[in-house]
Formats: sequence, structure tokens, C-alpha cells
Amino acid sequence: MAKTVFITGASRGFGKLWAEAFLKRGDKVAASARNISALDDLVEKYGDNILPVQLDVTKKDDVKNAVETIKNHFGGIDILINNAGYGLFGTVEETTEEQARAQMETNFFGLLWVTQAVLPVMRAQKSGHIIQVSSFLGLTTLPMLGLYNASKFAVEGLSETIASEVAHLGIKFTLIEPNGFSTEWAGASAAQTTSDIADYNPVREGFAEGTNSSDIWGDPNATVEPILKVVDSENPPLRLLFGKIAYHSMNEVYTNRLKDIEEWKDVSIAAHGR
Repeated sequence: MAKTVFITGASRGFGKLWAEAFLKRGDKVAASARNISALDDLVEKYGDNILPVQLDVTKKDDVKNAVETIKNHFGGIDILINNAGYGLFGTVEETTEEQARAQMETNFFGLLWVTQAVLPVMRAQKSGHIIQVSSFLGLTTLPMLGLYNASKFAVEGLSETIASEVAHLGIKFTLIEPNGFSTEWAGASAAQTTSDIADYNPVREGFAEGTNSSDIWGDPNATVEPILKVVDSENPPLRLLFGKIAYHSMNEVYTNRLKDIEEWKDVSIAAHGR
């Protein structure tokens, strides 16, 4: 059966790619973007099966109105894909308050407002699947992306909590955790700190060198079949890594964390005091 899918941040990257994948197979898509003219090609190709929605996810009232519009237009929302977000590059000390707040407003609060607005629709249906586009950097960190890391760690904790609160209502949750992909995420969509503290030059240089290889950047087109598989699954995972860098990095991270936990077990238990 055809599904109704609401995708935020659908003007480019994963959002637009996945929107077209759903449309191609006959699903109905509500695609939100700050600039909906970027969706004109999809409207021309798929007609009434796509509803472009102009939306800034940081504006809570606009989000509620957008969800109401989508519900009235399509009759419900089967799948929410919270994809809107961007990367902020620079060290934490060099990040301004304005940049830090803007990063959290979009990546965390925007996702929260959309999730809160969609949940009443799914509760009434007693069904739905919320897919949060997080990052493997919501589970581990890289230098030069401190506020982005923090925003995705927040998304992870928030989403795991909501998943436990709504499971009995028939609502499923999945956190998609990609590594870097060859989208505009690290290019036109990215923000950059402007201060250059010389003490951090070795960190900057190391980061640039580490991200210079084309092999570390995944092919966005390769994510289409995996996202469709997740959406069509009767029992989708709570978390799913996208990309070989994410997989190998997290395998190493969790192996080392478990080693540290066991090594310091006696101290941890002693700290309980009873």
C-alpha cells in the first residue's frame, strides 16, 4: 500500500533524493524546505503526489500549521523523516553564541518541534514510523564539529526516550546514523566559525587531512534502497548506521568503551556506596 511520507529538509541532499525515491514507487510525499522552488522539478514530474511545504523548522507555530496542512491534504502521516539540519565547522572555543544557538535551534529544537507536532496525528492513527536523521557523530565525536556533535547527541537521547514512551501506541522509531556523504552537507549547506586561534592550527590541519580522501565520503544514491528497506520493515531497528566509516568507527568505539567499563568496574560499583 502507498504510504504518506513527510520529509523535512527536502530541497537537497538526502531529503530530496529520498523524496523522489518514495514518489517513484507511488508513495505520497509532503516535502518541506525553506525554499520550495527547489522542489519544482519534482512537482512537475509527480504532480499531486507531492505537496511542497515552505517551512523553517525552528518556528514552532509554523511547524504545527504545516503538519495540520499535510494531515488535511493527505488524510494522515505514515512516515516522518526528520532530515533538516546542517553542520557547523570550527573548534568549540571559536564558536560564537549566535552560531551555537543556531546549530541547536535547527538540529535539535527543529527536530523536536516537528516530532511533537506529528505525534498527535500518529497517536490518533495508532500507527506511524518516525525516522530521525542523526549521525554517527551522535555516538562518538570528531574535532572541529563540537556543536554539531552535541546537537546529534541530544537528538539520540531525545529520540530513544520518545521511542520508549510511544511504543505501546504502535509508533515506531529509527535513528539513522550516517557517516559523511557526498552531499552539500560539508559544502553549501555548512556553516563555519570565523575566528582562527593559532593554537588550534594542528587540529584544523589534521581534520582537513583526515577528511581529504574521497573514499571516506559515502555515495548518497547508495542510501536509497536502505531507507526504503527501513520504512518497509515490520520491525525496524531503533538505530541503524549508514556507511562503512560509521560501521567500523562505532565497532571500535564500543569495543574500547566496554573494555574501559570492565577495567574500572570495581571503582564504578564502589561508588554506589551500598
